[in-house]
Amino acid sequence: QVHVVESGGGLVQPGGSLRLSCTVSGITFSIRPMGWYRQAPGKQRERVATVTTTGSTNYEDSVQGRFTISRDNARNAVYLQMNSLRPDDTAVYYCYVVGDRYYWGQGTQVTVSS
Repeated sequence: QVHVVESGGGLVQPGGSLRLSCTVSGITFSIRPMGWYRQAPGKQRERVATVTTTGSTNYEDSVQGRFTISRDNARNAVYLQMNSLRPDDTAVYYCYVVGDRYYWGQGTQVTVSS
């Protein structure tokens, strides 16, 4: 059984930073693409960042240059370093891993507000 667990969300002021973590169990992690989505209130879920099995990354335009996705295959983990946070980054952030289907975590709330 695949388990995906996110952590690291919270309340931060505009311009601040947060680091989200996601750990995965029950699947051969190192050969799986992974990434982060987010969903803000009243909006559709959008893809934020992805990382392939070889470490290639891709970002949504609005986070390019501010967010960094990375993975640690030894720890079955993927991270999202978020810098220069803005109020419009406020959302529930979801981690996923690609297996026979997409497996999702429960989400972690990120709130950017003064």
